[in-house]
Amino acid sequence: MRAATVLLLVSTFGLAAQQPRSSTMFSYPKAHTGPQTDTYFGTKVADPFRWLEDLDSPETRAWIDAENKVTADYLAPLTTRPAIQKRLEQIVNFERYGSPEKHGSRYFYGHNTGLQNQTPVYWAEGLTGEPHILIDPNTLAKDGTIALNSLSITDDGTLAATALAEAGSDWQKIHVREVATGRELPDVIQWTKFGGAAWLLDNSGFFYGGYDAPPDGDALKATNYFMKIFFHKLGTPQSEDKMIFERKDDKEIFLGTGVTDEGRYLIVYQGKGTSPNNVLAIKDLSHPDAKILNLIDKPDAAYSPIGNNGTRFWLLTTLDASNGKVIEVDLEHPEREYWKTIVPESKSKLESVTLVHRTLIANYLTDARNEVKLFSEEGKPLGTVELPGVGTVGGFGGKREDTETFYTFTNFTTPGTVYRLDLATGKSSIYREPKLSFQPAEFETKQVFVTSKDGTKIPVFLSYKKGLKLDGNNPTILYAYGGFGVSLTPAFSSSRIFWMQQGGIYAQAGLRGGGEYGETWHEAGMKLKKQNVFDDFIACAEWLIANKYTSTPKLAIQGGSNGGLLVGAVTTQRPELFGATLPAVGVMDMLRFDKFTVGWGWKQEYGSPSEDEAEFHAIYKYSPLHTLKPGTKYPATMITTADHDDRVFPAHSFKFAAQMQADQAGPAPVLIRIETRAGHGGGMPITKQLEMSTDIYAFLIKELKMTPQL
Repeated sequence: MRAATVLLLVSTFGLAAQQPRSSTMFSYPKAHTGPQTDTYFGTKVADPFRWLEDLDSPETRAWIDAENKVTADYLAPLTTRPAIQKRLEQIVNFERYGSPEKHGSRYFYGHNTGLQNQTPVYWAEGLTGEPHILIDPNTLAKDGTIALNSLSITDDGTLAATALAEAGSDWQKIHVREVATGRELPDVIQWTKFGGAAWLLDNSGFFYGGYDAPPDGDALKATNYFMKIFFHKLGTPQSEDKMIFERKDDKEIFLGTGVTDEGRYLIVYQGKGTSPNNVLAIKDLSHPDAKILNLIDKPDAAYSPIGNNGTRFWLLTTLDASNGKVIEVDLEHPEREYWKTIVPESKSKLESVTLVHRTLIANYLTDARNEVKLFSEEGKPLGTVELPGVGTVGGFGGKREDTETFYTFTNFTTPGTVYRLDLATGKSSIYREPKLSFQPAEFETKQVFVTSKDGTKIPVFLSYKKGLKLDGNNPTILYAYGGFGVSLTPAFSSSRIFWMQQGGIYAQAGLRGGGEYGETWHEAGMKLKKQNVFDDFIACAEWLIANKYTSTPKLAIQGGSNGGLLVGAVTTQRPELFGATLPAVGVMDMLRFDKFTVGWGWKQEYGSPSEDEAEFHAIYKYSPLHTLKPGTKYPATMITTADHDDRVFPAHSFKFAAQMQADQAGPAPVLIRIETRAGHGGGMPITKQLEMSTDIYAFLIKELKMTPQL
């Protein structure tokens, strides 16, 4: 399908007085409390720091400045920071390539020389042709904070639509440029999110999803409802764009769009919030007056288009198949009784499928690691793709008639290596391989299975330097996510290599709520079952301690976004279990997550605390902000967020930090690090990534009482 193509570009109140108050050994800005109280199904809930939701008020800005000063004053004396940053720069300073994509006779790919803030995109005539710059986001902002969110190339490779985002915002602007000359056309599309352009085959224009413009000055906070699909004709102003599709019946529907390879059909994806289930509509573009028809008319499962041959469409679906299967639907007989199962469900999760060289390339997850199998269009097994080891693969893009495809392999100690797969022979060869400043052979990875509270087995990867002693003294980071059907698989991180060089263990857990074992696994950790996720994480921490990998004083937990919620929740439930906590851009006020930007979409995952009494009571029991208790000894904590995060509104972290500081009875610091001109994490320039990683590791080295090896 030719939708918005994302190249694999390689790269987390006020002050009543300016006098600090003391909490054991640490002093924090004195934040006033307000009288705000809300009632949920008869339960009164105080919200004393509600005023921190007004991001631009003088009081909030003063509080942000004061909190950043506390954090800066804590970090300033840590003499390890310059050496940490230098070593991190050395590790990350290697060439990185993305998988090439072919359009016409041209190949397009991302290439970062090492320390570039953003990854430029190049094009070449032929696979070995001379590279030319298509777009270098580093030239668009001196501080590197304008990022390329997605890139959509016309079928013939002559035009490119670039979706650019500033300062980490989800909002983006779509620009159009000529590939050969680099000349930018006057076409600019504003107020789009979560996608890019889907071109017509004749290059005359493209489809895109967008919202109405938010109120002036409120773009980072206002809720976004009623997404629409528009068509933009090149050479015309956005004000003349024609609205193609909308769902007036439900303001919470997310829309996506794509055009089939031969250019005949427009596909419109429709999903409610972040629910994995969706419906599909289709329009025959060969008939200008054709109506949009429902191909999949009820959201009883997930349906993802793979490709088509005329009226025959292949879909990846979870219909009666939690782990996924491939079905064929013919537009000439679209009724369900005519649907055919092409690749049946297996014991492993079918994560993605593409159609290249008339071959279905099926990417499976088995115990959170990838395996790739090939099938004919009729479902006949054609063998497997031999991978270089245990890890994660992505890519396999292309068109139905192409004879080649590219994929990227990575694991905890192997940066993304690009392979070319010749589908005529079934052979893979290395296309781009990075040169490194460290030796991957110095480290090892193993997988263990931890028994959770209810007996469920949880997969955990452990990576560390060879020669590890199981004496309970190893500093350890336990990382997880556990939500939205997201699968955590082995992936490379330069900062994790630094951590392991310091003698640290990196543990990555695949908790329920994720997608590691299909939709059943996801459903076991959502809504009223969310506590399962926290129980899984706690069990992993206890296992690491019981098996002498680490001990409480040496154990740090880390997670971002939904993972920040995870870290916040288990910190309030078991504060005595951890030596340090690192909640990043977390959803901490679970009673108000649906009040900002696109947070309403998460009701499909968490439940609705304002609309459903049972879900309110379940959420209220674990909401990190509401389960903090005065007089509790909390572990050393560094909360991280950003002032331009319009995915998870930064006031979640602000309120959690203010309350945790007020409740802290122990000697450990409770810090918040608030990044400027950054958002939820996507598109963050390398300079800011390095600065944040430096601060986090300096914090951990101090609080876990490590001996740095710099």
